[in-house]
Amino acid sequence: MEVLYLPEAEVERLLTMEMALEAVEVAFRHLAERQAQNHPRQRLHTAGGALLHYMAAADDHLGYLGMKLYTSSPAGVRFLVPLFRSDTGALVALLEADYLGRVRTGAASGVATKYMARADASRVGIIGTGHQAPTQLLAIAQVRRLTAVHVYSRTPERRSAFAERMSAALSLPVEAVDTAEKAVRDADIVVTITSAREPVAQGAWLAPGTHINAAGVNSARRRELDATAVARADRIVVDSLEQSQQEAGDLIAAFGDQADRWPRRRRGWQQVRTLAEVVAGLVPGRETPEEITLFKSNGVALEDVATAVRVYERAQAEGVGRRLQMWE
Repeated sequence: MEVLYLPEAEVERLLTMEMALEAVEVAFRHLAERQAQNHPRQRLHTAGGALLHYMAAADDHLGYLGMKLYTSSPAGVRFLVPLFRSDTGALVALLEADYLGRVRTGAASGVATKYMARADASRVGIIGTGHQAPTQLLAIAQVRRLTAVHVYSRTPERRSAFAERMSAALSLPVEAVDTAEKAVRDADIVVTITSAREPVAQGAWLAPGTHINAAGVNSARRRELDATAVARADRIVVDSLEQSQQEAGDLIAAFGDQADRWPRRRRGWQQVRTLAEVVAGLVPGRETPEEITLFKSNGVALEDVATAVRVYERAQAEGVGRRLQMWE
């Protein structure tokens, strides 16, 4: 059996943000239409200190299924997506997936912003300047006409370098500010993309009409938003209900023992809804300009699989990648 192997550099050359935005949006629509399925992340801890993270998804409409597998340890993080045909079960591709993961995470925030932010939203406040931060801004700039960005992180040199780099990438003013509050106040769109244990953004700073993408942490013991920010959100949307109940620390801490905030039989905007429902038009992402809306992104396998399919199909069309012979 011939399997296409795509290393990191090839994936980065093939994948664009436009591709990822379309792939992620379509995948969530398929999920709402029951043409796709998603299994939440699981983690395997070892005595040696390494963790294995694994998550799976299938899109019957596209005809593919796959997993995101990655290990994390003091030595670093390594990402891999094996992609299979859903009709035969044949392994068709192996993709190194660090860049793919960063782009699809940005794309998920971009899709949420498209449906949930005000149409005239133009000012972004972003907290965090790490590996995942650039693709958040690149995605949002695809779905809204931005005029200014304020960025904060704890290290002055890093936030200044990030502001300079992203100003050039976006061709608009990106200004480093010296407090998280300055980044958030007066922003139409707020992004948190950190590994914080304690809140970095406070609800008291939010202006009416703000949309928030909380995309940095996926642990029940970590959070980027305080309870006031969650309480002020008129609409809360997640990429996966099941995964959020396990690892969305922002919501878990804010809800406490309010189990009715997670959907059961009765549904309303006091309860969490899914991005799939919003994309499919089953529920609105926003109804008034004054509403504060929140997208809590955990990062789900369906985003990885849908994006990997686009990369694989483009690689096939261009005749690139390394051919491996397996199970001969």
